Amino acid sequence: MLLFRWLILLLLLGAVVSFMFYAATGQARFKRYGLLTLKWTLIAAFGFFAVLILERIA
Repeated sequence: MLLFRWLILLLLLGAVVSFMFYAATGQARFKRYGLLTLKWTLIAAFGFFAVLILERIA
């Protein structure tokens, strides 16, 4: 559980760093990396919360 929380936090930090590189350089590839990382982070977070909800129900 704790490992999964740290993984989500690190993925969010990676997305923020990618957006900072995009802001500094203006290269579109950093924006694409940031959006891709953010998308998969949100998918992982929703999965994590779904597991938590299912544990409470069962």
